[in-house]
Amino acid sequence: MGEYLKFDRMITPIMIQIYFWVVLVVVEILFLIQMFGGEGGIQRLGALVGFLIFPLIHRMICEWIIIMFQINDKLHDIRENTKKG
Repeated sequence: MGEYLKFDRMITPIMIQIYFWVVLVVVEILFLIQMFGGEGGIQRLGALVGFLIFPLIHRMICEWIIIMFQINDKLHDIRENTKKG
């Protein structure tokens, strides 16, 4: 708990995972509504493409952010190990 209070470990990666799932569910529901409620073929096709592509792009962006925090954690571990030696 002290690591979090001193900002040695970050909670943002956990929040990003929660954010990913909430946004994914909401946006996919909106794409489904657009697919089945869309008036034209172009709207339905666009919703289908978005339904398939959005999760991949959204996941890559969230992973990139989490990787930045993992790099920070690894650098913190390296600093702690070099202080000991």
